[in-house]
Amino acid sequence: MTRSLQFRLSAWMSALIVAVAAVGGLIAFKTAFHEANELQDGQLRQIAALVTPRTLAVMEREALGRVADADPESKLVIQTIDQRVPLALASDLADGVQNASVAGTRWRLVVKTLDDGVRVVIGQKTAGRDEIARNSALATVMPFAALALVLMAALHLIVRRMFRPLAQLSADLDRRPEHDLSAVSGGALPSEITPFVVAINRLLGRVDASVALQRRFVADAAHELRSPLTALSLQAERLNASDLPDAARERLDALRRGLARTRSLLHQLLTLARLQQRTDVDTAELRVQEVFRNVLEDLMPLAEEKHIDIGVSSDDDVLIHAPQADLTILVKNLVDNAIRYTPVGGRVDLAAGVSGANAWIRVEDSGPGIAPEERARVFDPFYRVLGSDADGSGLGLSIVGTIAARMGARIELGDAAPGGLSVTVTI
Repeated sequence: MTRSLQFRLSAWMSALIVAVAAVGGLIAFKTAFHEANELQDGQLRQIAALVTPRTLAVMEREALGRVADADPESKLVIQTIDQRVPLALASDLADGVQNASVAGTRWRLVVKTLDDGVRVVIGQKTAGRDEIARNSALATVMPFAALALVLMAALHLIVRRMFRPLAQLSADLDRRPEHDLSAVSGGALPSEITPFVVAINRLLGRVDASVALQRRFVADAAHELRSPLTALSLQAERLNASDLPDAARERLDALRRGLARTRSLLHQLLTLARLQQRTDVDTAELRVQEVFRNVLEDLMPLAEEKHIDIGVSSDDDVLIHAPQADLTILVKNLVDNAIRYTPVGGRVDLAAGVSGANAWIRVEDSGPGIAPEERARVFDPFYRVLGSDADGSGLGLSIVGTIAARMGARIELGDAAPGGLSVTVTI
């Protein structure tokens, strides 16, 4: 949080608002407190002006009475200076407004000498006066505190709104598929961020050009290798028709198997390159059972060669909106991998269904499976699980991962019962 520009901006602005509000509130409090005391002193002077030789006795008597609903702390005392009750004061007090302490209690007094020479005291406890002044000052300060809270809340909302385009840009970039290297749109961003976005777009352009160059190289290399491999395969077939010794026949069979693996590798390389270079694909409503049937027709000879029990274990006619070629390649690579890694006499099951709003395709086999710690890496090109002796190039699951990312699908690897691998593609 301390490295967040949004947090630091909000924190510093909030601190500034609190500091200004505190200083302003303190000045307002002191000013209001002083003005309230001045007002009360003025009231004491006015009352003192009303005390005359004719009104003194009445005002003394009435001041001793209790006023209903009045605060006892703010009660006024009117007496002559030589009286000892309720206030025992020194007789040498000067005329005017002053403070005095009587029996440990602070009083605010006005001393006045009447025309007949009698000295009169009008007094009020300082505590009551201070409470009235303090309440008046707090009433003045409260709007400052409320305004500071409102300003901090408004500041937080404004800062969040200002940074919302950045958060939206971050979310859009995070949701992008790995093959999308198009330029970032910075139209709604602040002008201070525009140079950063321009630099990112230039970097994305350079990365896109570099990736495209690598993909073209792989595709061109695979394409160029097809012709010499085809020629070698023809020569091997012609040689196979010749009368050869048993030792030469064994070496020829090994050569033919190697050529077949190389052709399969080139085919998968070309498939992966085409998938990575494609940007726009047309989707259609496909029946998964029909896709299963087409894949099984192509791979049934491979399964029969290993005596594998292969088939579809679900009857649901699931419909999926996806590119037909992509979905067929995805299922074909999953089934091809399952057949290759399942031992002789094993089992491979295909299934499809709908869970909630999502369709899923599952391929299960009775092979050795994949350890949980290696499941994240099997989608890397040319990665193969250690200890596996099955023929393959390590590109099958990489092609599946590329297609799934393009379709927005999710792949989950799990354990099949009683043993083997379960691959579920949720679309």
